[in-house]
Amino acid sequence: MHRRSLLALTALSAPALAQSGYPDRAITMATGYAPGGSTDIAARLLSDRLGPALGANARVVVENRAGASGMIASEWLKRQPPDGYTLMLVESSSHALIPHALQGGTRYDPINDYAHVAVVATGPLVLVAAPNFPAQSAAEVVARLRDGPQDRMPYASSGVGSLPHFAGEMVAVSLDRGGKFAHVPYRSGGLMVESIARNETQWGVAVLASAAAQVRDNRVRGIAVTGLERFSAFPELPTLAESGIPGFDLANWFAVVAPKDTPAPVVARLNAAINEALTQQQLRERLIIAGYAPWSTGNTPTDARAFFVRESEKYRQVVERTGVRLEQ
Repeated sequence: MHRRSLLALTALSAPALAQSGYPDRAITMATGYAPGGSTDIAARLLSDRLGPALGANARVVVENRAGASGMIASEWLKRQPPDGYTLMLVESSSHALIPHALQGGTRYDPINDYAHVAVVATGPLVLVAAPNFPAQSAAEVVARLRDGPQDRMPYASSGVGSLPHFAGEMVAVSLDRGGKFAHVPYRSGGLMVESIARNETQWGVAVLASAAAQVRDNRVRGIAVTGLERFSAFPELPTLAESGIPGFDLANWFAVVAPKDTPAPVVARLNAAINEALTQQQLRERLIIAGYAPWSTGNTPTDARAFFVRESEKYRQVVERTGVRLEQ
């Protein structure tokens, strides 16, 4: 979009913007991960509903720019024109955790380098155990992790620097057992959960969306979720907070951002369309089945930015508590 057109958009009110023809071509919704993962699933579920919410002829296309736990796509988004035609579905790892954990920091600032459009959903993580893990209830598993032989209970994650990696470290720190468990990183959440199903590793903390099918099929044992409340799709799973680790609260989340300086009327239009999409029962049900809780509280662009600020501070404290630092 030419600079003159961009300046004209900036001056438009939201109703006038709706009459200006925006969007008059496909909107790209980038993700920082490969097809089939939890972020990709959430992006596609949202995009299917976001297009119609923007207008009869609007279309949103998902583009996977995988690599470096979302950092490559995040850096790419910074360089895109702020015209409302390039968005990104970001998540807690790339935009709250890694910026604090990476030595030297990331080449993007999650707070100041983007226009925050809307929060989409949150999803708990779930502690899963191998079929032969020597404890049954959530409280018994937590007690075993606290008191059992550390060298015989390695935990799996979806990769070094991933949210499940830090969640496993947070479990160890919260148990105050004086040492950490051996960490076995895999290349994806799916491979991680499969390793636990095959008894290759004893336990791990997975994004719920990555483990939901295996938990339902009893291929791995769902033990407890990591949020402060039980998740509606798995009400039988207690929280870690009620299973012996008070206050434990980690969650994966998704939000939409745009390049910095995207015109406020464009951001407002996108925000309204996302909020409209999130009211649709079919989308809400599909998100819940996939392991996400659709966002339902205040969700203006100002709210979204405040959410990022809170989450950034929360995960700064997680990094500080675990002492884990990632190399460039």
